[in-house]
Amino acid sequence: MDLNDFIKHFAEQLEDTDASDIKADTVFKDLDEWSSLMALSIIAMVDEEYDVRIKGDDIRQATTIEDLYNVVKSRK
Repeated sequence: MDLNDFIKHFAEQLEDTDASDIKADTVFKDLDEWSSLMALSIIAMVDEEYDVRIKGDDIRQATTIEDLYNVVKSRK
């Protein structure tokens, strides 16, 4: 499991944000298109790509994409 791959998969979930703007230190909740529906997409992506289950609380507690990556990595 690699941080750059995680960022790439995260960016693929976004429709209106340029993938080049998505970095490890991006505060994903500050993105214009962030919503509860987007959170569900991220939960589904993590389950599909990494076979790891995360919950809304995990997303709420994370600030950056790297924070979320670390949660997923710790459960791998």
